[in-house]
Amino acid sequence: MLTLLIPEGEYWDPSTETFLKTKSCKVQLEHSLRSIHKWESKWKLPYLSTKNKTDEQAIDYIRCMLIAPKDVPEWLFSVLPSKVYETIFEYCSDPMTATTFNDRHTGRGSIITAEIVYWWMTELNIPFECDKWHFNQLMALIKTCSMKKEKPKKMSRRSVMEQNAALNKQRRARRNTKG
Repeated sequence: MLTLLIPEGEYWDPSTETFLKTKSCKVQLEHSLRSIHKWESKWKLPYLSTKNKTDEQAIDYIRCMLIAPKDVPEWLFSVLPSKVYETIFEYCSDPMTATTFNDRHTGRGSIITAEIVYWWMTELNIPFECDKWHFNQLMALIKTCSMKKEKPKKMSRRSVMEQNAALNKQRRARRNTKG
């Protein structure tokens, strides 16, 4: 969860061309599957695959991330200082885990929507309460469960022979024998 302190001040709202005053407030945001689902429900676009989001769509995602307080004025999200946006972007990009993966498990080329992620959770018996986790943590859990569920791939005949030859060579060297 990301907690931000929005400072008290006057903010310029370019849409209404007026200054808007606000008291300082603390907001809590969560980049989670639940937030992505809210955004996709509104925009009818796959959040993760939509690379060029409009400013309105990007700001609306921040609204979808809001956990508390619920009474934040709508206009506040569109006038936040750029430093706040950078903080939110860094938070969303943070992997939130020490687990790493190679490219073989990324599933490139697929359009991933919230429903797909919920289906993965169902398939892997991950409780739906995890949809409140930071999204990158949830994805790391899904990838880990998928990898652990996979059956190990069979070695090719050639690989088995090469491995056996290497083991035999090590044993001969250890015992000082020729065969």
